[in-house]
Amino acid sequence: MSTTAADALPARPFRDVWLISAGHGLTHWYPATFYILLPLIGKELGLSYTQIGFLMSAQHIAGALSNLPGGMIVDAIGKKGYLMAASLFWVGFPYALMSLTHSMWMLVVCVMLVGIGNNLWHPAAIPTLAHQYPLRKGLVLSFHGMGGNVGEALAPLAAGALLAWFSWRAVVVINIVPGLVMAALIVMLVGALNTSRAEDDHVNAGSKTPWSFRQYLSDLMSLIRDRALMLICISAGFRTLTQTGLLVFLPVYLAYEQGYSPIAVGVCMTVLQIAGLIAGPIAGHLSDKIGRQKVVLSSMLLTGVTIIGMVFAGQSFLFILFVALVGFFLYAMRPVMQAWAVENTPKRLAGTGVGLQFTILSIGGSIGPALFGLIADTWNVYTAFYFLAGTIIAANLLVFFVPAQNTKAAA
Repeated sequence: MSTTAADALPARPFRDVWLISAGHGLTHWYPATFYILLPLIGKELGLSYTQIGFLMSAQHIAGALSNLPGGMIVDAIGKKGYLMAASLFWVGFPYALMSLTHSMWMLVVCVMLVGIGNNLWHPAAIPTLAHQYPLRKGLVLSFHGMGGNVGEALAPLAAGALLAWFSWRAVVVINIVPGLVMAALIVMLVGALNTSRAEDDHVNAGSKTPWSFRQYLSDLMSLIRDRALMLICISAGFRTLTQTGLLVFLPVYLAYEQGYSPIAVGVCMTVLQIAGLIAGPIAGHLSDKIGRQKVVLSSMLLTGVTIIGMVFAGQSFLFILFVALVGFFLYAMRPVMQAWAVENTPKRLAGTGVGLQFTILSIGGSIGPALFGLIADTWNVYTAFYFLAGTIIAANLLVFFVPAQNTKAAA
């Protein structure tokens, strides 16, 4: 189910790529800010590693339950610009509500709302970019991923600086402003991207097909039975398990075990994201030229090696170097796997395909923090980091079984 000549649509201005990528950055800005605030919230509320892990797992569970409905909404409605703007607002507003929370369970409700809202973004944005630039999927989606890295790189620094003057409760309220501004820009400048399912069917099949829930379920089952797509998605799920475990507990580890200040924790997390920002376009371009599988295999293997190196580096300068290397290789494969999954999904089911992929990613993301917290409380935090290295190696093994005919780039 690779892309066809029908994908060769006139490309929109590249401005849309940058604007959508910037919006993607804001969807990552909010969680990245929260990761920096989490040690402070955890101390104020007296949360253990296990409770912190459960808190973040709840967000990903909500995402897993809402991803497929989000993909269905995108395929049925098609108004992608407006859906992206709605997603931005829905992601930011629950973080502002956290300023009113005084218990763990109130926090759980807020993070679950975030998990639901975030899952309208990817089914709308990723197929839009991939199908507007069919021969440059890897590169364009790497720019989209790079937007996420920029958001995750700048947010820790901004949060760390704001915490010097404000409490964490004030920071989450201030933080909603950028999302509101970006949502307004997307409505004004990208709202014209109202591609509907019927229009996509007209492009691909030469006729308009009315949307049917029964047909949708049949199409969804055809995606689930696709071996290549499911192997790619499950492998990506293991990668997300590794990523969420690192993003949640690396700041906690640095604050609790190493005694880093909030601004120092922010610097370390920024280093991680800057490395990922650099890696994305390189990996995306290479995957367009030499194939997705080669890039993914090498990136996963090196991610596992560098996580182990980070643990052994301890408090030395090498620790920062290994953090950068982890970020480089971990984030290099993200846009490549997204492009790979899109290539194995029919265009008329693009939103559903991305929803299915992110459902599996959310399942992986929900498992990662919970298991890390349990392992860290049962044994120690270093054992938990070894566990993360093992999960990315498991993801690498799955990639070997993707059918060979589906490993070539779209070109």
